[in-house]
Amino acid sequence: MGQKGLTGFFENFLKQEPIFTNKKVLQSTYTPKTILHRDEQIDQLASILAPILRLERPSNVFVYGRPGSGKSLTIQHVCSNILRVAEKNKLEIKILYLNCKLKGVADTQYRLIANLAREFGIEVPVTGLPTDEIYKLFIKAIEKEKTLLIIILDEIDQLVKKIGDEILYNLTRINTELKNTEISLIGISNDLVFTNSIDPRVKSSLSEEELIFPPYNALQLQDILRQRAKIAFRNETIEEGVIEKCSAYAAREHGDARRALELLRVAGEISERKGKTNIKITDIDEAEEKIDKDTVIDIINTQPKQFKLVLYSITKIHFSSTNTPIFTGEIYDMYKEACFKVGLRPLTQRRVSDIIAEMDMLGIITTRVISKGRYGRTREICLAISDSIINNVSNILKEGLSL
Repeated sequence: MGQKGLTGFFENFLKQEPIFTNKKVLQSTYTPKTILHRDEQIDQLASILAPILRLERPSNVFVYGRPGSGKSLTIQHVCSNILRVAEKNKLEIKILYLNCKLKGVADTQYRLIANLAREFGIEVPVTGLPTDEIYKLFIKAIEKEKTLLIIILDEIDQLVKKIGDEILYNLTRINTELKNTEISLIGISNDLVFTNSIDPRVKSSLSEEELIFPPYNALQLQDILRQRAKIAFRNETIEEGVIEKCSAYAAREHGDARRALELLRVAGEISERKGKTNIKITDIDEAEEKIDKDTVIDIINTQPKQFKLVLYSITKIHFSSTNTPIFTGEIYDMYKEACFKVGLRPLTQRRVSDIIAEMDMLGIITTRVISKGRYGRTREICLAISDSIINNVSNILKEGLSL
């Protein structure tokens, strides 16, 4: 095309019939009017939180399920309906939502409470005050409002991973210090075994009620995609079989609706860039490859060196023993060898096991615990990265680690 042809390219692009009519509905931030296949969870959550409308404190709720299973969507839907009824009936109810994964939101206990206090109009310095002083400011602010408060902590497992579970203990105990206000917590987690690692006292007070979101199956994902595709694309844009293929891919990835929507959106973008007027099944394959590559490489690039060394060890064993399971012990041996080559002191086997568990959570590998009878248990590990990008990932790791 060259620089001279740019104007012509943009002119032609404008003349082209667009594939999308509203791309936003395929993004994870979009909230549909009707949430499909989550009636049971909506009803359960609504009945747990309903007492707040009688100005009674609802139970704390712990919500968990795989990524893309509709947790945040359902909670926001129920809470926005509560706020609508509260406003109509002039009830003093406030709901605060914090995503603990976002940078600067919950990196320290100070930051989390400071963010909550700011929601009540309190000017809090970025740092400098003792943590107990921040709590006093927060308590003073909410007592003045005389309101019933629900605090939603999304990705609560990330919060505990960053700063420990003391913050949860403090938040679950805060009602004992309040006279005019009461607080309920909703914790949302992608990690199904997260509560096993927190203090039993915190667990019992946080998990007064528990809500489990199962993964969507392929047919449910098809319904969700069709609901959004009607608004997102022009009529007759999607070739037959595209929605089914998107759903099958995402159902394989633990029934992740966000993944299915992203696949459809990226397939649309790929098709549009090629100047086509419809989305074909082959565009889905290309979209999956692009998403996998972008996601995995983004994750790897942001991880510390030790994480990269463990992943490098897994890829090296994978290439030398195709289609045979990899075990924790052999990864650790390969990892120690790699540490020696780059001049880094190896971590303990337990810490490497933690890194492997983290990779499983990030979807880079899959693990299965195998019992060896009286010899104990071991983990069987498989790479979950698609074959088309394993070589690429391996080369990025080698370059980044100078191996």
